Amino acid sequence: MEIEIATIGGYEEVGRQMTAVRAGDDVVIFDMGLNLSKVLIHDNVETERMHSLDLIDMGAIPDDRVMSELEGDVKAIVPTHGHLDHIGAISKLAHRYDAPIVATPFTIELVKQQIKGEEKFGVENDLQKMEAGSTMSIGDHNELEFVNVTHSIIDAINPVLHTPEGSIVYGLDKRMDHSPVIGDPIDMQRFREIAREDGGVLCYIEDCTNAGSKGRTPSEAVARRHLKDVMYSIEDYDGGIVATTFSSHIARVKSLVEFADDIGRQPVLLGRSMEKYSGTAERLDFVDFPEDLGMYGHRKSVDRTFKRVMKEGKEDYLPIVTGHQGEPRAMLTRMGRGETPYELEDGDKVLFSARVIPEPTNEGQRYQSEKLLGMQGARIYDDIHVSGHLRQEGHYEMLDALQPQHVIPAHQDMSGFAPYVDLAENMGYKMGRDLHVTRNGNLVQLVEE
Repeated sequence: MEIEIATIGGYEEVGRQMTAVRAGDDVVIFDMGLNLSKVLIHDNVETERMHSLDLIDMGAIPDDRVMSELEGDVKAIVPTHGHLDHIGAISKLAHRYDAPIVATPFTIELVKQQIKGEEKFGVENDLQKMEAGSTMSIGDHNELEFVNVTHSIIDAINPVLHTPEGSIVYGLDKRMDHSPVIGDPIDMQRFREIAREDGGVLCYIEDCTNAGSKGRTPSEAVARRHLKDVMYSIEDYDGGIVATTFSSHIARVKSLVEFADDIGRQPVLLGRSMEKYSGTAERLDFVDFPEDLGMYGHRKSVDRTFKRVMKEGKEDYLPIVTGHQGEPRAMLTRMGRGETPYELEDGDKVLFSARVIPEPTNEGQRYQSEKLLGMQGARIYDDIHVSGHLRQEGHYEMLDALQPQHVIPAHQDMSGFAPYVDLAENMGYKMGRDLHVTRNGNLVQLVEE
């Protein structure tokens, strides 16, 4: 059976992930993502109203024209988790393929919301929920399996396409968390079993985000302890405390809500994406928030909440807001510009329970946001966070566990691939033989008839 892989998006940048695997006549697409930084550099761009071709020209979504070179039928579109760099282009591209979108329950709910907000295209693909640990047939000869992994969003998986020639493991995005705050630990036992099954692992496609960082990525439990330490240390402060984190990071939001209560403050979630992700997680019973926890996404309701906080006393509340990357229209950025009823004063605390995504647009926006907050007297508590991606020792463990015949680095640009290439070569792989560094729009032939 012929096996080839189309590296469509995410092989020259972090963002707009999309990969297709053809096994015989069957094709499975993994991820259809957005490169948000390509959108943010333009003022007031509303992607839901834009044509896919314009977004492709902008570099915001994958250029999927290489799909015409794959001689097979798309049987499934499989987003690995609910981050926009993995699902943000589904509303623009999925309608081109007569195939169901197959994902875990939380991811499917986020895809539904993405499709619902689309104004240019009608996306009528079937939406099929599949739990981690489950399988489904792909044509007559292949099988799709979801293996549970841990990441900075709940309900994440690594999909595995089992073929007669061996398994294709699509390894974006994860960390090895054996004590997560929400959900089950990464299923390393299953990865090791797949390596020992008939055919073994033919190919492993891996996210290289932190391949240049030594050691292993700490558990979310470590970030939780760090956050607790910071919040307890400012328990006696009688002014304003504001926190921000990734809206999709439900485990981190859960910790913020719990520790706010511990230090005698009423938490409130503010911002459209904060309301969307936390509201969806609560509705699907992934998290049990207090009944009186307020979630407000619409700007008018957010401003009304800020007025109430100012009237009743900042010292009694913890606003948990969007804006950890300095996004121009996010809540924290508006607060820094003085565009909300919430008034920052000398000594007020702003907690960034997130790191800057290492990309020039984000870094510039975050720098500006922190300067604006500082000009109003805010004290910044930064980097209360652990990454959702593997570091060097995690990458080593995965290669050691899977023993793949071929390796394809992804989720980076060429310079970002270099540390992973070094690691793989030290483990016996060789560029051009079984280690394939590729670019967007290329085909990698693994097995020929």
